[in-house]
Amino acid sequence: MKRRSLLVAALAAPSIVPAVAFGQGAWPNKTVKFICPFAAGGGTDTVSRLMCDQLSKSLGQTFVVENKGGAGGNIGTVELARAAPDGYTLGLISVASHTLNPMLYSRLPYNPDKDIVAVSRVAILANLLGVTPSLPANNVAELIALCKKEPGKYSFASSGPGTSLHLSGELFKKLAGVDIIHVPYKGAGPVYSDLMAGIVNMMFANMPSMLPHVRAGKLKGLGVTSAQRSKAAPDIPAIAETVPGYVATSWYGIGAPAGTPEPILARLETAIAEALRSPDIQKRWNDDLGLDMPPPGRAGFDRFLAEDRKLWEPAVKASGVKLD
Repeated sequence: MKRRSLLVAALAAPSIVPAVAFGQGAWPNKTVKFICPFAAGGGTDTVSRLMCDQLSKSLGQTFVVENKGGAGGNIGTVELARAAPDGYTLGLISVASHTLNPMLYSRLPYNPDKDIVAVSRVAILANLLGVTPSLPANNVAELIALCKKEPGKYSFASSGPGTSLHLSGELFKKLAGVDIIHVPYKGAGPVYSDLMAGIVNMMFANMPSMLPHVRAGKLKGLGVTSAQRSKAAPDIPAIAETVPGYVATSWYGIGAPAGTPEPILARLETAIAEALRSPDIQKRWNDDLGLDMPPPGRAGFDRFLAEDRKLWEPAVKASGVKLD
């Protein structure tokens, strides 16, 4: 009778088993897919691969990046939102998925606040205004004068309509009073060969992907989109030094499908915090890529998102863009 009572009690409480298993570190016990919702070669791709490398080391399983670009990040983000909530599909979330797209689409195919758990931010960054070397402008003031002299002649590329790269350019157009043509690409990576060749004249690109080309002398860096200069490139002025009030900053984070068990989320949150403290990530963020380190974890994420949406609302309105 005693043995039977124990068996009945065990069968009546099956939910205890997965919680204990997760707590003992059963996750991850196989490869984890990490969705980057933009094309390879851009800043989102760089950060995704660096974080996955650190998470692989910390958690003892392979994290594989899969680039699912298109529709301003929506294609990859929808795949993340609809994935099984078992911890084996994670993805990069960003200013695009959680701040801009909800303002740009009246019928977004996912709800960023309900369908995805925002586990942690991993980077805060400015965009960098880079121009083709042949362009006869060596600072923002000269660029504005050039564009005003010949309205509609010069172009700026972006990784797609409604992205932070596009809206950084639209805000610049409004505040600087210039007429420049937007040329959308499918991701930031494919832009660079055209930008270096002068097929397009300029781009407001994420710092991690643009800065190496500027340091190599392949492009000219004229200004950063943050309120102050970047620690990684203190010789490049903030655009706000020439165009008062111009600020357009971005962020990257890691998300999981809603419904992912709490023990997995907690372990992932801890692993992300450990990764951000690693000397390799600290060096790459601070010295090489021009990224700022945000407070990690889920705490305060809702408040941050509310503030970020207020920051970007003027740029969205200035662009007049609706993507439905």
